[in-house]
Order: sequence, then structure tokens, then C-alpha cells
Amino acid sequence: MYNLSEIFALDLAAYAVMSNHYHVVLYIDKKSADKLEVIDRRQKIFTTSNLAKRYLNGDTIDPCELKALEDVASIWRERLMDISWFMRCLNEAIARQANAEDKCTGRFWEGRFKSQALLDERALAACMAYVDLNPIRANIAKTPEDSDHTSIQQRIRAAISGEQHKSLLPLVGDERQNMPKGLPFQLDHYLELVDWSGRHLDPRKRGAIAENIPPILERLGISSEHWLYLNRNFESRFKALIGSAEAVRSACNQLNKRWVHGINDCRRYLSATPC
Repeated sequence: MYNLSEIFALDLAAYAVMSNHYHVVLYIDKKSADKLEVIDRRQKIFTTSNLAKRYLNGDTIDPCELKALEDVASIWRERLMDISWFMRCLNEAIARQANAEDKCTGRFWEGRFKSQALLDERALAACMAYVDLNPIRANIAKTPEDSDHTSIQQRIRAAISGEQHKSLLPLVGDERQNMPKGLPFQLDHYLELVDWSGRHLDPRKRGAIAENIPPILERLGISSEHWLYLNRNFESRFKALIGSAEAVRSACNQLNKRWVHGINDCRRYLSATPC
């Protein structure tokens, strides 16, 4: 994932690698795609054509050849922003390695990956925390820092040194003018949120919710009860479009869709509530 995110115009926001599946939250960086040297990046994954090799070697290319290369490069640029191509490259590499180890052939994954569009900050925060808390929810880790093969573990380790993990999309604070590229949360607030959420995941523990609720929930307008429900049921309650009811309706209008599954849950759990 780290290697592919450096090649694609996609940034890693969160991930969790489990024993038989994985989750990943990706940010499509369309602005950087316009600046990509797509031919050089593509050759790191796929076999390069002779024409592309000549271009990269600085050989003389006539105008017709250059036009043909520009046309195919535009297709490659689109693919470097395509989550389906990212997943194809990631899954194929894993399948090839597994088949080599087991000395067999055939499909490794049971089916195609499921993709969900996160339309606003509330959906993004809920999905990231859901992904980061996978090992705790599965009872194979007790704390976020002990959750191996997760983005939250890497963020915590970097934060101890006063840094942010270089291969993960940084958390750059609340929305503001001239905001740098990154996730719209403060790092300490997000780490506190994940830690607090992990302490309240077990439905068998019926104790009162702690008073020191992370301030990020107040800013996002999500009640603590709704947040804890999301952290247990995010994947099962929502389908393709996730966000406030207003954001989902807006996306439906853009996509010419009359209705989307799960909008009632979006209205209930992800629309703003009084702080």
C-alpha cells in the first residue's frame, strides 16, 4: 500500500490489515495528478512500451509519435487516480505471492472489493476510526498502539517522536482558508477520539460514558451515543454514499440517482445534532 500510494495519485488516510481481509481509506488527489510524470510512474508497475522507453531515455521523437504518447499518457493519468486500478495492483501482487507460497494457481480473493464514497468530515472521521479500531473490535488487540498492521499504530509511533507518519496523509487541523493538503482534524484530537472510542466498543460493558468526550465530536456535531454505534456498525449500516443527508442528496443529484440505500441512517447518525 505504501509503495503504490507513492506511484498513484492516491493518499493513504487509514488502513487495517486483518488475517483474512483488509480495509483502506484513500484520498484521490486530483490536483497532484496534473503534475505527475505519468510515464515514469507507470513504468514502476507495468511493462513500458518502446515509445515510452525512448521518451524516458531522451531520444528524438517525431511530432506524430509525441501526439500518440500524449494520448495514451492521458489514459494512464486517469488510471493513476482510479481506485479500481489501485486495488487491482494491490490485490494481484498479494495473490501472486500467496500462490507462489502455496504452489498453486487461481483466484486468491473471493470477490471484488467494496467501495464507499465519504462525502463529508463526519463520514470521514467515522470511517477512519472504524477502520483503525478493527483489531480492537475483533479482540486481537487491547489498545490502538498495540494494533499491529494499522495506520493508527503508525500515527501513534510517529506522534511519540513529535512527527506525522510520512507515508500517511497528514492531519492538518480544522477547515480554514489556505488549508494545506491533509485531513481536516487535529492529530491529538483524532488520537484521543480513537483511544476513547476503543474503550467503549464492548457492548457488554454498560458503564456510564465518560465525561471527557473528545472535542472533535462536538465540532462535528455527532452525539457520543451515535458515534459509538457507528464504530460498531459502520460497515453494515451504510452502502455506496456516506455522509449527512444533505451531502447524500447533493451527490444523488450529481449522479442522477433518485434514491440511495442507507439515507435514513445517514440522516440519523451523520447529520448535525445540537452540541
